[in-house]
Parts: sequence; structure tokens; C-alpha cells
Amino acid sequence: MNLNLNLKYKELADLLKETAPFKPDLSLILGSGLGNFTSSVKLFKTIFTSELPGYPPSTIIGHEGKIHFAEYEGKKLLLFQGRIHFYEGYPISACVLPAFLSHKLGCSKILITNAAGGINPNFHPGDLMLDISFNSFTIKKEISLLIGPMSEEGANNLRDFPSEAFNNIIRNAAHKEKIDLKEGVYWLSKGPSYETPAEIKMMGKFGGDAIGMSTVHEALFAAYCGLEVASISCITNYAAGISKSKLSHAEVTDTANIVKDKFERLVKRIISLV
Repeated sequence: MNLNLNLKYKELADLLKETAPFKPDLSLILGSGLGNFTSSVKLFKTIFTSELPGYPPSTIIGHEGKIHFAEYEGKKLLLFQGRIHFYEGYPISACVLPAFLSHKLGCSKILITNAAGGINPNFHPGDLMLDISFNSFTIKKEISLLIGPMSEEGANNLRDFPSEAFNNIIRNAAHKEKIDLKEGVYWLSKGPSYETPAEIKMMGKFGGDAIGMSTVHEALFAAYCGLEVASISCITNYAAGISKSKLSHAEVTDTANIVKDKFERLVKRIISLV
């Protein structure tokens, strides 16, 4: 599979593969609300991304730059504590790096989590949403430039995106944990500014249920590489224009902290079922 990634990222993947303590079963990108998830699993190895040659540093509060090899209930895990965002000034080749590394390290599944603003008027801060589809005005073009001509293998991989079997595992996990799991469409905005009320109104008319600045490119790229992909959003605030409150990163982190126990319970149950 020919990918138009910077050579340094391919070399970085080879380095991690050589030093990995095991082949992971599942990769998780830990978004807001799961920043402390690593404290409740068995850690085998922690790598500070600042020590990895060429790895883009994370500059956002709540996104620590760490990669963990861990285990929970017998499942081998690859955990990315902190992600790489467009609004930090990085190109798409950097922003999909966790997905690329998950692929190169042999993960069969990836669970991507994020904080999002609620567009759907029936969603409220503290809700968890299973992302059953994605939308963006720009990201498909950027992904196309990244992967080059679509291979037959890649096209076949994208026919089940996100993975319905994986989504059903998540639905079952939510049922067992008695968590009211919403379902909806996640819309990507690259940032760095929050969306205007007019943009949110338009996204709602186009079927968007939540808005965020991550996930879609990570999920699409991982699926193209052959991983089973699923994604969960933590609704941390109302999107612009839905309420009279002004948007702030502090509100996002405050709500994520409130809901973190519920979010962790769900993710642990998911791990036990995969």
C-alpha cells in the first residue's frame, strides 16, 4: 500500500515496531475525558513522544504527549495519550500519525475518542455519542492526496466504515453498563476558531449531530489501512448558537472531567468485549 507519508514517519514506525514489547490487539486514541485512563490499566511501557525523533509535539492542555503499551483484562493495548491537531499548524500527514503507527504495529482495531460540541438539540453536555458516520467539506480531498490513487485493497477496506461489528460491540457494552449512548454524525471543522452559529445551523441541516476538530481523518485513514474503526464522542458543550453561553476550552475540559468515570467504564467494557 503506497502512502504519501514523510519518510521520517515511516522510520519512526519501524523504530517503534522494533522496540514494542508486544503486538497490540487494540489501539485507542484518548481524547478529552480519557486523559487519566492510563492510571486504571496495567502499563508495560511508556514513551514520551518528545523523545521520538520527528514526532510532532502536542501543544494543547489535556493532551499529554505519551504512547503507552498496556493491558486490560488480557487485551494488549496501544494507547495514544494526546493527539495531533490541524489547528496546531500540522499537516494531515502528521495528524494521522497515531492511526499510521497503529497500522504498522499490527493493530486490528482502533477506537478513537474525542470531545465534541452538540449540534443535535436532543444532545446535552455529558452525553456520549457513538459516531455512526462522518462529514467534512475538506478532509476527503486531503486524504486522497495522502493515500494517492485508491488501491483495490483500500477501496475494499472502506466498504465497512465505520465497522458495524465494532459498533455493535460498543452498543452492547453501553447496554451492559446501563449507559444511555446516543448515536449520530460527527462533523469535522479544522479550526483553530470555533464555528459560527450560522455554520452550526448549516451543519445541522446537513445531518450533523456533533462538531469537533479531530477524528474524521484519523478514522478514514485507519480504515483505508485495514483497521476496524469505531469512534465515540463526549458531548462537552453546546455548539455555537445552540445556547447563549460563549464557547471556551475550559468548558470542554470541565465537562470532560465530570463525565470521565462514565466514559472510562464504557471503554473498559468495550475492551473486555473485543
